[in-house]
Amino acid sequence: MNVKKSFAMIFIIVFSLLVLAACSSSADNEESGKIRILSNVVGGKDPEEQELFVQELEEKLGMEVEMEKPPSDYDQKLLTSISSGEAYDIIYLTKDLMDILVDQGALTKLNDMIDSSEVLSDEKTIPQSEWEQITYEDGSVYGVFNKSEGGTMPIVRQDWLDKLGLDQPTTLDEFYEVLKAFKEQDPDGNGKDDTYGLSTAGLYDIQPFMSAVGVKYKYVIDEDGKRTIPYATDAAIPVYEWLNQLFEQGILDPNFATNDTGKMREMFLTDRVGMVTYWDAWVGLFNNIRLKEDPNTEFVAKGITGAEGPNGFMLRRGDPSLFAIPVNAENPEGALKFLEFWHSEEGNILGTLGIEGHDYAVTDGKYELTEIGEEHGMDHGVIIPNNSHFENPIGLLPGVEEAREVIMSNNSTLEISTADWPDAEKIVTNYAFKAIMGEMPVEEAVSTMNKELKAANLID
Repeated sequence: MNVKKSFAMIFIIVFSLLVLAACSSSADNEESGKIRILSNVVGGKDPEEQELFVQELEEKLGMEVEMEKPPSDYDQKLLTSISSGEAYDIIYLTKDLMDILVDQGALTKLNDMIDSSEVLSDEKTIPQSEWEQITYEDGSVYGVFNKSEGGTMPIVRQDWLDKLGLDQPTTLDEFYEVLKAFKEQDPDGNGKDDTYGLSTAGLYDIQPFMSAVGVKYKYVIDEDGKRTIPYATDAAIPVYEWLNQLFEQGILDPNFATNDTGKMREMFLTDRVGMVTYWDAWVGLFNNIRLKEDPNTEFVAKGITGAEGPNGFMLRRGDPSLFAIPVNAENPEGALKFLEFWHSEEGNILGTLGIEGHDYAVTDGKYELTEIGEEHGMDHGVIIPNNSHFENPIGLLPGVEEAREVIMSNNSTLEISTADWPDAEKIVTNYAFKAIMGEMPVEEAVSTMNKELKAANLID
């Protein structure tokens, strides 16, 4: 028997028995007024603040809250916990993980709950266009948003552009000239040859450059279900050749393939690179960090569109981050109370600013961040809430609003992932690196990438 099918059958049998067992105790748990939450980015910034965050939740919800926030390997912890039948009332997850758990029958369908909630059904709280991103073909909805997701984009040192008299680039040729200038024209003014034009964390995220040839990351699946990975097609070759040129000329950070995002961010913050590809929210965080270090800094980070191609600009919209209710939740009504609170003004304040008296203070109606709050950058799981009623009482960090507008106005779409993507990604990354670093001719690398994906039945 197929191993995957055997595992799925065992999962269904065990999970069904656990659901039945959980039902017998759910009434007692609802009466106890307790909810269990499994979370990742939502919550306190450290263990001490996590306790304060939970206390704040308990006070606002009027019930006991147990909130588990694993320090690492969250996705694996989530999947293992759900498959073992551990009971949570709320779980935090992204769209790709929700797809897996929906297939397994592990999540509660939320349509009726949402429709009957004055908060969640309010289109000014969560616009219909957002719901459409997570509505399945049969109309079912299994998650409620954590926040309004932005996307990834080129983030440039605008002060370096201004210093060198350069315009923001919108084509690959223009990007090349700007990045070359960042490498060669001493933009930090220290008289040393110690800057790079571009740094990335591996292939995260070269989509703004693939935009030049109309190519999108991950899968494209047509009406007949045929799967392709555009990064593994001839269409992507010109961009790999362009990146190889940057690498060979020392314009691209030579450690790009082994960088994690922390190393990439550090290079940008320490004047070693003029452009990175990262989240729109980090435009504000970059600016805020440098302003706190030196209020007179000339540093200005700015989010820009990427390279224009046959389909205009093609940026990446972040996978929705969501809250879901497992089918074995012992207090779904308490879970709904949490979801409605999270999308209220009080919930928006907690998710952004944090805890009153710890992250911020209010004096005569005026909000002010504490020193700790300044360090936490108004992000306790949320940068910008879905709720259009909400206006951050302190204001957004410098550059965030403009960067978010770039994402929302320039054909930024979700990437399509499947259960096969992790295996496909290894092949794509391996040969993309070989092409960019000149270890294989670009055309050969792309051809081999495509052949290996087909041989592994990862594309059609």
